[in-house]
Amino acid sequence: MASLTDTNVARGILLVCIGVFAISINDLLIKALSGGYPLHQIVFTRTAIGIFLSFLMLHLEGGISLLRTSRPGLHILRGLTLVAANMTFFASLAVLPLGLTTALFFVGPLFITLFSFLFLGEKVGPLRLGAIVFGFMGVVVMQEPWKSGSEYGPSWIFALPVIAAALYASMAVMTRALGVKSSAAALTIYNQLTFLVVSSLFYLLVGQGQADPGPDAPSLHFLLRAWTWPASGDWPLFIVIGICNGIVAYCITAAYRMAPSASIAPFEYIGLPLAIFWGWLVFAEWPAPSTWVGCAMILGAGLFVFLRERQKNRSNPVRKHFATRR
Repeated sequence: MASLTDTNVARGILLVCIGVFAISINDLLIKALSGGYPLHQIVFTRTAIGIFLSFLMLHLEGGISLLRTSRPGLHILRGLTLVAANMTFFASLAVLPLGLTTALFFVGPLFITLFSFLFLGEKVGPLRLGAIVFGFMGVVVMQEPWKSGSEYGPSWIFALPVIAAALYASMAVMTRALGVKSSAAALTIYNQLTFLVVSSLFYLLVGQGQADPGPDAPSLHFLLRAWTWPASGDWPLFIVIGICNGIVAYCITAAYRMAPSASIAPFEYIGLPLAIFWGWLVFAEWPAPSTWVGCAMILGAGLFVFLRERQKNRSNPVRKHFATRR
């Protein structure tokens, strides 16, 4: 008969897989909508829908009183960091293939280990430092520096998902260092409220397209184009994105609350094959050989660092914040 711990681990793995699947659908649909709507409009609509699910979770966890906090400034800082990371990641989706963007983002766990070493004073041996360097070399390989130019535009486009990963890792390390203690639903709602405020400010400042540089700069065009009332056929996509937003917040958080991160964190890596599959199925994108090599280097380095930490019995609670990027 399975023990309670084994049952919790199995449930945690299932919830992580559901959450990562929802993330992949979220990314797919945002990329699909990127040709007709500005990013801040998609984020606003997605969050306005998803926050209802979060308030339902808050009710189940104990009610509105859980939103009280003695550190509102920290919640605002965390929320702004998350907003910046999301905007950076999704801006890259307008230009780069879905699989390539996701693969570049998976340097996040390497950033977490590196930042923990640099800013929290955690011990990181030469093997893990070497793995971190090896993983970042995978990023360079994906950029194909031996070619005179890239089909996706200037080389800085490749930096966007890497910057997003660094921002997410910074948020995770900051959360651990400052010791935020709030319910999962409360943390999610604080983040979603920040998204609503920032996207509303975008609408007030640039919502008429006054800062739009045009389609010649596709990432900025996606970020700054004018708001457009969604076509009737696009409303289901917006609704699904909002639902995915709520599912991700619940499943990932619940998984890490019921099972050790050491048992379930590796299952987050199913996000990469899912992204490659959706990119191939929907957008006819197939990774170049350099992308496959870079993927292998990044994922290999990330898994090595994870297994090395597990071997040394070092729990890494900060890693659980990486999956809650959306």
